[in-house]
Amino acid sequence: MDTLNQLMHGFAVAITPLNLMWALVGCFLGTAIGVLPGIGPALTVAMLLPLTAKVEPTAAMIMFAGIYYGAMYGGSTTSILMNTPGESSTMITAMEGNLMAKRGRAGPALATAAIGSFVAGTIATVLLSMFAPVAADFALQFGPGEYFMIMLLAFTTVSAVLGSSLLRGMTSLFIGLAIGLVGMDSLSGQTRYTGGVQELYDGIDIVVVAVGLFAVGEALFNAFFPQADGGINKPGPVMMTRQDWKRSIPAWLRGTAIGFPFGLIPAGGAEIPTFLSYASEKKLSAHPEEFGKSGAIEGVAGPEAANNATVTAALAPLLTLGIPTSSTTAILLAAFQNYNLQPGPMLFQTSGDLVWGLLASLYIGNVMLLVLNLPAIGLWVRMLRIPTPLLYGGILIFASLGAYGIRQSAFDLLLLFAIGLLGMAMRRFDFPTAPVIVGMILGPLAEKQLRNALSISQGDWSQFVRHPISASILALTVAVVVVPRLLGWLARRSATREMADGAR
Repeated sequence: MDTLNQLMHGFAVAITPLNLMWALVGCFLGTAIGVLPGIGPALTVAMLLPLTAKVEPTAAMIMFAGIYYGAMYGGSTTSILMNTPGESSTMITAMEGNLMAKRGRAGPALATAAIGSFVAGTIATVLLSMFAPVAADFALQFGPGEYFMIMLLAFTTVSAVLGSSLLRGMTSLFIGLAIGLVGMDSLSGQTRYTGGVQELYDGIDIVVVAVGLFAVGEALFNAFFPQADGGINKPGPVMMTRQDWKRSIPAWLRGTAIGFPFGLIPAGGAEIPTFLSYASEKKLSAHPEEFGKSGAIEGVAGPEAANNATVTAALAPLLTLGIPTSSTTAILLAAFQNYNLQPGPMLFQTSGDLVWGLLASLYIGNVMLLVLNLPAIGLWVRMLRIPTPLLYGGILIFASLGAYGIRQSAFDLLLLFAIGLLGMAMRRFDFPTAPVIVGMILGPLAEKQLRNALSISQGDWSQFVRHPISASILALTVAVVVVPRLLGWLARRSATREMADGAR
């Protein structure tokens, strides 16, 4: 009952005219920019991060919730119409949705994606409202040692999941850790790694790094390494037939059931649940011959629901433990830090209005997005026809204005484009950028918690294995590294044996 009362209070915060306006602005901007080719939710949020510099914290978080959801909707639109997934979790949507679009069924594909996202997002938000406070209460039992082990788990999982290899992910993470060390030591007050540059005494601004890596890096990559443009399909009527509804509703529910638990796990990524949902729909469908051939509507409905349920549930580890489990939640963590707010169990105690207003705004944002997206399909298609040079030129201008507006510093502009070049190089050589943001944000916090833990234990490192919670988290961290490699080795060994037996 207490949770229900707090949620009702959150609705009272979220439905004020000003906050409703920011929710609508976030939904519209997130969808409008997320629908552009190759631009996923993380890049959209990073680009729009500077907009909230002067906005009140609760309103800013509500706006970012709208941007977060809007960009997810937009990513499915560009995946279906242009076969251009904004991120890896929408690859399945691109596969089946674009096949439907080529058959002149883009309307039903877009509709099932939008409605399925609404259904999954709403169900996941209800579950999030129920589970987030419980997780926060449990997290209150954590001390400095447990928090350090959680951050170590976050470093490991983000590096392992978001990179094409553990080595590349760890390399990106260490770049972020190095950037996070620049500036003033939070405990001793001494400056470090500044090279005597006064602009670096306060550290490197997270917004500059996020916008540089994602927005500027993406624009420079497309300028130096232009990609082949996909064809644009005319969506046609939006209406779904009765048969489409009959096939979509079970897929939405199954996708939600698969996606939500994966979002709660602080291991990151919506790729696994979307692939699992796709495999389930293909196995259960009465029309398996449509998959990969003419486009099956279940292949859009299920994965889209799984994707949105996962990204909604991913707010639980972010809000309760301060662990970002994806590129987008890493940028959202940066948004919280802009307002000197540290997500974690105490956030529910110290900023209850903000947290519950944010959760309530997710319900409102889902409805707003459904109302905005179904009638606006034709508008998004016209926006996709913006020439690529103009599109990315606009991104560079927008990013430069945003970075300069933070401190009105020309040095920040130079830093922005230097980091943009780094982002371009990382994209070119397939290094993930999200671990850089995670390392930069969580690195100083992990250092502080480690030093506090060792100070309390008088330098006794065995505390990390003597305390049950920290020991369990350490074991999970080791498992994240070891188990996938062990399973891969066993699979290769089994394949080798089968080949040897076949040769005989």
